[in-house]
Amino acid sequence: MGRIPGWLLVHTITLEPYEGDGSKGPIYGPPVSVRCFLDEQTRAVRSPGGDTVTSSSTAYARRGVDAPPLSRVTTAGGRITKVIQLKDRAGGRLRTPDHVEIQLE
Repeated sequence: MGRIPGWLLVHTITLEPYEGDGSKGPIYGPPVSVRCFLDEQTRAVRSPGGDTVTSSSTAYARRGVDAPPLSRVTTAGGRITKVIQLKDRAGGRLRTPDHVEIQLE
């Protein structure tokens, strides 16, 4: 099947990739608009550190999105949140849509 079909990407988020901490707080890269499907559903997920945390929503987007944990995300509704983690969902040779899952606080 290849990549996730464009007709499913009905939402847009603004993503500012986390680049580290500076003397005045977090440092973010330039904002990027990302087409996605935003599922506003609360669920428990594991953080990169292995802790169970609550995710308020998940964005499904095409592969190639750079969204390290702690990146800042603004939804179309204006809500500002942070990335918990990004999961690559490549199906290999299976006929599934390749995509990334961006779990948000």
